Amino acid sequence: MIGEHVALSAGMMPGQKCLTNPVVKIGDRCLIGRGSGIVGHLSIVIGNDVWTGHHVYITDQSHGYEDISRPISEQSQPEREVSIGDGSWLGHGVVVLPGAKIGKHVAVGANSVVTGELPDFCVAVGSPARVIKQYTNESGWLATI
Repeated sequence: MIGEHVALSAGMMPGQKCLTNPVVKIGDRCLIGRGSGIVGHLSIVIGNDVWTGHHVYITDQSHGYEDISRPISEQSQPEREVSIGDGSWLGHGVVVLPGAKIGKHVAVGANSVVTGELPDFCVAVGSPARVIKQYTNESGWLATI
């Protein structure tokens, strides 16, 4: 289910040859919350049964800013693949940035910013998002605060 006012895009302009196909892949039984944006230029893979709150933003591209003599909009735009594992939940307002790898059954708290890797079966919050709880087979839930 794709909520109201969701922006989905792959590539930068009509007719552009994309490097991967598909650029954005959304698995089965997903729910993308109202007002969210998914902007893919290289590869965004969203697994099965992923749900998001409203106003979530997922992108695999950033903006270059190394050359101070040129506007940011004219500089290279680095791309890094993004993946979100099966059964994960992204709370309201979560931002997922290029290179993020979210494992299976991960809960990401509202307004968190995911910049790196989150392991399977964890809860992560903050900016940048950090693991505060993780499930292990040996001992069950393990707080990591």
